[in-house]
Amino acid sequence: YGGMGLDFSYNIAVAEELGNIRCGGIPMAIGVQAGMATPALSRFGSDELKKQFLVPTIAGDFVVCLGISEAGAGSDVANIKTTAVRKGDEYVINGGKMWTTSGCQADWMCLLANTSEGPPHRNKSLICLPMNLPGIHIAKKIDKLGMRSSDTAQIFFEDVRVPSKNLIGEEGKGFTYQMLQFQEERLGGGATVLTPLEIIIQETIDYTRQRKVFDQSVLHNQAVHYRLAELATEGNDVTKFASMAKLKAGRLAREVTDSCLQFWGGMGFTSEVLVSRFYRDLRLMSIGGGTDETMLSIICKYMETLPSK
Repeated sequence: YGGMGLDFSYNIAVAEELGNIRCGGIPMAIGVQAGMATPALSRFGSDELKKQFLVPTIAGDFVVCLGISEAGAGSDVANIKTTAVRKGDEYVINGGKMWTTSGCQADWMCLLANTSEGPPHRNKSLICLPMNLPGIHIAKKIDKLGMRSSDTAQIFFEDVRVPSKNLIGEEGKGFTYQMLQFQEERLGGGATVLTPLEIIIQETIDYTRQRKVFDQSVLHNQAVHYRLAELATEGNDVTKFASMAKLKAGRLAREVTDSCLQFWGGMGFTSEVLVSRFYRDLRLMSIGGGTDETMLSIICKYMETLPSK
């Protein structure tokens, strides 16, 4: 279908490399295209669907968005309300999606919707939804604190009709497919922030070395020197578990950018320096793709399954 056929380790290598881009919005948008909205289609979609949607997306001719979060259901995916009711050879979709990355420009959406009234973990399906169909309303482009170079939309669906053949995999398996994707998304998100944090620490070291306060460099201050040393070594001990890596990366993103911004003084409060941009952009890491609290919940459940000594 036009892809390179490489294993997931290459996704992580690319995610780390994308961290060299001097903002968070572009790596995030690329991550949505390559690692969030397309894996389920790649794994479980029909050959016909892959040719229609996956091939042009891999080629870069289509932009795709992921329709999961809603106004009342972010990390709580099981609580989404959007419905896709089967009528003949079509699904009729009603509801809405929130915080949809690339939603203002997307050619199609990988949509998660309730296709039955069964249990919340078995009543959801993923559907390839062309974004030019009647009844799709892009309500607004959301004005965000950070990630401002990446558009984020609120979208409503009113009796949108889509062919039933656009179903990805089996009906009722959408929640499971999405949970599989989330694990890779969280690993990729964690990898994406590693390089920016290293850059921010190094730029802060360079800046504090040349900035003079009371006739000596700021870096010469023992407290500043020690703190930067701590931040530089803090990232070496992340676990192999996706949820732990995501939690760690989100917390590091907040700690490193906040601490480094402090050492830039008044300059850190301006839009002229990279540290202020990453302070805003990387704050999303503790929210998007599952909040810190959700990661902790997953880790706690994992710990409860460990055999007692």
